[in-house]
Amino acid sequence: VIEGLRQGIVDIVIGTHRLLQKDVGFRDLGLVIVDEEQRFGVAHKERLKKMRTEVDVLTLTATPIPRTLYMALAGVRDISIIETPPQERLPIATYIGPYDADVARRAILREVRRGGQVFYVHNRVESIHSVAVRIRQLVPEIRLGIAHGQMREHELRQVMVQFTKGELDVLLATTIIESGLDFPNANTLIVERADRFGLAQLYQLRGRVGRGTRRGYAYFFHARRLKPEARERLRALKDTSSRGGGFTIALHDLEIRGAGDLLGSRQHGHIAAVGFTLYTRILSQAVARLKAQMAGHPLPPEPVGAITIELPMPIGLPSDYIADDRLRLQLYRRLANIRSEEELEQLHIELEDRFGQLPPQAENLLFQLRLKLLAREARIPVINVESGQLVLHPPWLKDLDAMGFRELRRQLEGQARVGRREVWLPLAWDESHWRRNLEEVLSRLAIWWQQHKPHILSRGETETAREAPHGVGKSETT
Repeated sequence: VIEGLRQGIVDIVIGTHRLLQKDVGFRDLGLVIVDEEQRFGVAHKERLKKMRTEVDVLTLTATPIPRTLYMALAGVRDISIIETPPQERLPIATYIGPYDADVARRAILREVRRGGQVFYVHNRVESIHSVAVRIRQLVPEIRLGIAHGQMREHELRQVMVQFTKGELDVLLATTIIESGLDFPNANTLIVERADRFGLAQLYQLRGRVGRGTRRGYAYFFHARRLKPEARERLRALKDTSSRGGGFTIALHDLEIRGAGDLLGSRQHGHIAAVGFTLYTRILSQAVARLKAQMAGHPLPPEPVGAITIELPMPIGLPSDYIADDRLRLQLYRRLANIRSEEELEQLHIELEDRFGQLPPQAENLLFQLRLKLLAREARIPVINVESGQLVLHPPWLKDLDAMGFRELRRQLEGQARVGRREVWLPLAWDESHWRRNLEEVLSRLAIWWQQHKPHILSRGETETAREAPHGVGKSETT
């Protein structure tokens, strides 16, 4: 097979990590499909990519690692989500709490009495046999088998065949059962010391039960004292009991562990050097520019950065308007990514179609987003209230010459007062009046900026060069 890959005789090869070893070569590798991606390290995946610089990589996983998920959310990688579970599968009932022998006994007996089987997970090989003794004392009437990765191959195969045939009621195992198994008759899972497992591991383990038409039950026992991160993991698992929730679990994992290094080998960890929002914005801009260059499209306009608007009105999507927290967060994310008036209007129509007439807070939120779009066009990063008046802060005002300053004052006469660094608007009128006036002034300033931008920018550069110390060139000053 290895020689066939090197010569190009083999078209498709299915293998384990063995395919990543140095003695395995490919004549013309074009596509790599990585199943159960969360079980591979970065070094493994980078080795695959080095086999050919332009290899296409498709990764499949129910719970992507934080680094992979963040690369998708940031636009570095494409992502497709399948959230629809198989028909007739029911959500798994999940119990989380300190170890309780009585709860474990009742869970095992209930499953066995309805003709089902049980997975019992204990992830320490050295103590797994003592746990088997404890289970047999707890429920002496059941048939128990043991499975772990250090068993001889024929012994492990024999135990799994017995479990498949229904000759065992309980399979006591390590995380060897985490993925790749499908036992429709196994519908109860018990995990000891769940606080020692990762969130994705726990989700994968829970997915081993309830794979038929019967409801599955999952019991996660933990230590009485929990570390904060372990508590967060278990809470996230409890809150995501529905089928097809792997993406939600992965988002929780991203929040808890961080995104790691996109250009390094760490698959988790928080970005401490810069703020998360700033890092995301910088990365998204870089990705957008690279995609435009590769597609031969014009480069996207440079954003003005975060636009701050502080107005005396409540904004938001109230919980009594959209009750589901996750849906509300998704809509906030969509609103934050609005790029045009048309997109904003489409989302406005969608909100009213799905949830009914917008409450005042939501109307105010859309109004503020409309202002942000106008402020972006006018290159105004801050709008706030000072001394009972609305204040706009265009950074280019200071670069206007005397003629431009007089012309701008004349255009905004009766609507706003133009200072050397700010534009002041009255707030004493009724709300509908000042809101309409603010929109009109921003629209006028946006048009003004577009018409006078080349002159203002060149004047600003000239002033900067003039103020530079003797011997320092313009490019160095800039």
